[in-house]
Amino acid sequence: MTQPMEKTVLRAVSMTGFAVCVLLALWGWQTGVLTSQERLEALVKSCGAAGAVLFTVFQAVQVVVPILPGGLGCLAGVLLFGPVMGFVYNYVGICIGSLMAFAVARSCGKPLLGLLFSQRTIDRYSRWAEEKDRFARLFALAIFLPVAPDDFLCYLAGTTGMSWRRYTAIILLGKPFAIALYSLGLTALWQLLVR
Repeated sequence: MTQPMEKTVLRAVSMTGFAVCVLLALWGWQTGVLTSQERLEALVKSCGAAGAVLFTVFQAVQVVVPILPGGLGCLAGVLLFGPVMGFVYNYVGICIGSLMAFAVARSCGKPLLGLLFSQRTIDRYSRWAEEKDRFARLFALAIFLPVAPDDFLCYLAGTTGMSWRRYTAIILLGKPFAIALYSLGLTALWQLLVR
């Protein structure tokens, strides 16, 4: 498969995933699942443990194949499972996905970046990778604070000489703060919107 064809296929998969998320959101809004805490809790309880597993898998996959902004997934976790378990499922899923993204980039190399991300994003952050002494610190700071495209940075890290051990430590220690900020901030915003 040629690079333009691969890029088209990956974008189609991403757009399809996004469309499915939009359709699910519209369904949830119309049925009241997204506007009623009681209906949302009833839906989650009806799925049992499978609901938590599916959500965690979804969070992992959406890091590897960016379907929607990660912050929306964090909000969904808190709305579906409450603040504590929502945080736990978000954390586990996002960390697994971040490790998978690193592994994919490590095996496929820099050409993969051009298939998954815009040239603007690549140009903006690729210079970080050239600063070998500073890259790990810049990466850790970006992962800790929710200000940069984490999914892209996980892929970018996979194309550098960063060790698995250092990468894993940064992800496991840096992600909780960013996930908590996303979860709390977006939950507060959501509650303002649905009142």
